[in-house]
Amino acid sequence: MKRQAVSNAHAAYLRRIRRDARTVRLLRIALLLGFLLLWELGADLRWFDPFILSSPSRAFGTIARLYRDGSLWLHIGTTLLETVLGFLLGTVLGALLAVLLWWMPRLNRILDPYLVVLNALPKIALGPVLIVWIGAGMASIVVMGVLVSLIVTTVTVLNGFLAATDEKQLLMRTLGATKLQTFCKVVLPGGVPDLISALKISVGMSWVGVIVGEYLVSKAGLGYLIVYGGQVFKLDLVMASVIILCVLAALMYYAVAFLEKKVRR
Repeated sequence: MKRQAVSNAHAAYLRRIRRDARTVRLLRIALLLGFLLLWELGADLRWFDPFILSSPSRAFGTIARLYRDGSLWLHIGTTLLETVLGFLLGTVLGALLAVLLWWMPRLNRILDPYLVVLNALPKIALGPVLIVWIGAGMASIVVMGVLVSLIVTTVTVLNGFLAATDEKQLLMRTLGATKLQTFCKVVLPGGVPDLISALKISVGMSWVGVIVGEYLVSKAGLGYLIVYGGQVFKLDLVMASVIILCVLAALMYYAVAFLEKKVRR
């Protein structure tokens, strides 16, 4: 009887968890639909100037026109390719740099103030320099995306490595483990949550870097559409590009969240 009571309580708990998850999803959808409805209503009732803030119907109409003339996938594909490249390169290089700094504590102490300065430096200031060095093309945009996410990834992952308990590392050394074995068995597994956090941060930072790069030099991409729309006062095009960016960034973030669930299991 006692076992059955515990089982029923556990089943009720699971039902409550699932019900809460469904409620959160519904509220998220309702919040988004409410925002779009309020935005559309505000434009129709002239609560604000629709020429400046556009409206959902006009923005989605612009997206439909881009789709019909065949340029939508060109701009989405260009920006998405640049962002994915910047994200992957920034994450891999940042993680490798974090491993190097953990492996060489003295080098970490030497470079620590420089990492702080580089992290605080507005990367857009390097845009003109990158254009001169690399050229006015996709390479400079990808490098901008890498620079924006590299230092953040390095600092986040390194902090996770350094947070590994000294007791476990001391135990590994007592058992005769090499530094590589200590890293693989203790430090790296302990730093996985921080690595996932770095991926989540790097997603947003990569988008920022790529869009900033496209502001400076691009002939295609969503950043190019935003700049072009602002220059010719086609603000419907600007808002349409922003909506597409939000959707793509959300999809990329949820892809990292899905990876996190798999890794944690």
